[in-house]
Amino acid sequence: MEVAQPIRRWKSYGRRWHIVIQQCTHDLRFMLSLIGLLSISIVVILAPWVSPHDPIQIDADRILQAPSWEHPFGTDDLGRDILSRLLWGGRESLRVALLSVLMGVTAGTLLGLVAGYRGGWIDSICMRLVDILLAFPDLLIILSIIAILGPGLNTTIVALSLVYIPGFTRLIRGSVLALRSLDYLVAAQALGIPHWRIMLHHILPNILPIVIVYSSIGLAGAILIAAGLSYLGLGAQPPSPEWGAMLNEGRIFLHESWWMSVFPGCAIFIVVICINLLGDSLQHLLHMKQT
Repeated sequence: MEVAQPIRRWKSYGRRWHIVIQQCTHDLRFMLSLIGLLSISIVVILAPWVSPHDPIQIDADRILQAPSWEHPFGTDDLGRDILSRLLWGGRESLRVALLSVLMGVTAGTLLGLVAGYRGGWIDSICMRLVDILLAFPDLLIILSIIAILGPGLNTTIVALSLVYIPGFTRLIRGSVLALRSLDYLVAAQALGIPHWRIMLHHILPNILPIVIVYSSIGLAGAILIAAGLSYLGLGAQPPSPEWGAMLNEGRIFLHESWWMSVFPGCAIFIVVICINLLGDSLQHLLHMKQT
């Protein structure tokens, strides 16, 4: 009789990820997107030191100036340097995306893990709460939270994290249900191993690749949604620089001052493309390794 392969535990995860990292270094698409994303992240993190001008400093003598040596990305309708605002705005956009996805993934993973493993009334309560959230469109939930808490980036973080929780809960619960009946879990339960230890040491390592891949997808979506809310005036508030808000400011001057919208739009495009390529590469590599 063929013996099933043992469940992966944390002690064996180091070797597995070492192999995955080696495969990643030979994936040109992965390396290019990783280098691009890291470069942008480092630059925006160092914005207080590398930005050439104050992002909110108004200069009436330099209104709507085209790109030049002094202002490589030009100036906006208030004479503010676009490059400086782009760097500082990247900090806000990435902060919103990272925090919202981190909060949503953490809560969704915990709920899905407990609901899928314990089952019974715990599963029923968690899933009914998830069903209630899924019954409403994401946009309606976001707008409702903004109406209650007021517009702003912190409100955007709360709204996005709440929107991400149901999807991740469903995803993780389904993965846990597929693992719960395996022989090694049944044996661990028969040996009297605590439930929390089984969930953390036997189940969580096996669903971690799914969490990582779908977190990258959610990260790209969070950047787009946050930019869209700021574009509508529901996210970042003036004079705070944020890529979506910069797009909104530049749409009026698109014909005569194209740089006000083109550069923030390119920044959003590049970051989202890099994140999506990273997610696709990780999904392919982790799936290959699992199979």
